[in-house]
Amino acid sequence: METKPYLIFEQNGFLYGVEACCVQEIFFLPELTPIAEAPQDIVGAIDLRGEILPVMDLNLRFGYVWQEYTVTDSAIVIEWQEWKVGIIVNQVREVKEISEHTTTPQLSYGRDEGVASHHFVAGFARCEADIIMLLNLDRLIRYSAEKTEESLPISVSDADGEETAPEAETENLPWYIKAKLLSENAKFLSKHQIFCPQATPEERAIFKSRADNLRRQGEGDNSAVINISVAVFTLNGEYFGMELDVVREFTDIRQVTPIPCTPDRIIGNMNLRGEILTIMDIRNVLNISLNMPDPTNYPSQAIVVQVADLVTGIVVDEILDIVYLRVSEIATVPAALHSANREYLRGTALYGGKMMAILNLEKLLSKGGVIVDEEV
Repeated sequence: METKPYLIFEQNGFLYGVEACCVQEIFFLPELTPIAEAPQDIVGAIDLRGEILPVMDLNLRFGYVWQEYTVTDSAIVIEWQEWKVGIIVNQVREVKEISEHTTTPQLSYGRDEGVASHHFVAGFARCEADIIMLLNLDRLIRYSAEKTEESLPISVSDADGEETAPEAETENLPWYIKAKLLSENAKFLSKHQIFCPQATPEERAIFKSRADNLRRQGEGDNSAVINISVAVFTLNGEYFGMELDVVREFTDIRQVTPIPCTPDRIIGNMNLRGEILTIMDIRNVLNISLNMPDPTNYPSQAIVVQVADLVTGIVVDEILDIVYLRVSEIATVPAALHSANREYLRGTALYGGKMMAILNLEKLLSKGGVIVDEEV
């Protein structure tokens, strides 16, 4: 049976899939620059290594209400035929092989819909207990409605004060409904003026730093060779980074089963969509205290990494960012920093005005006593 790889991501609690061969890269959402006269679902652009890339808001593309962005949102760069666009998603899950026999092309609701209501969905796939909506990239990128399904909630005025939509569409509505539509319309228009107006100063700095990092990748000769991508996370308030090529995904920790007779660094096993994943805490390997300020508030996030044949989940306090560093920006490890385990660090770099230690994850997992010898 023929299978095809899809990148699975989450948006508004729903699971979607896009053909993995069309995915160019993935990074955490950076600050966007508004674009005048762009379609309403194109909410801005980024400078991606010297290329101006439009960014699409899937909520608006699907006709949902616009929502504020968060620092945990991601952008997926899609290249379809001659078009390239970034799409904003809540969370990237995994790449999964989906076979034809588990997919349903369309659903029938027993109604005469006229135009297909699911013009952005190519089909539905069954994956264990989940239903994944497979996107039609050709329609997602190229389709443009002829009428008002992509228009603003109410009529708006042009530069001469003339209405661009018939007043009859709203004149018979109660005043409180009109007021709500006016409020929603104002919110929609204001989102183009300021990126993430509700973000804190710290979150704005993160968004801006991400945009600067993406732009700087294109500066200088052979920049692709001297840049590395790093996932930034915290442990006990300290910044750490690990190279993205060993990171498989980020996940929430839930329903962990303890493993008897294992070191304290082994938290237990967790079922990750049918895969038994061992969760571990590397603090003691890095000479960091395991004492938590609040024992009832143990970290709930993990980074799933794969080094050779070893797949494991590493407990972290918080996943902050994905940044791109030049090799020249990575300094040697100071003698006073984690002196007992300096061999497990590649170096240090600045992040948000603080020092970030970059892990040598291959050495940490192979020589740091993390792997448990099951032989007696």
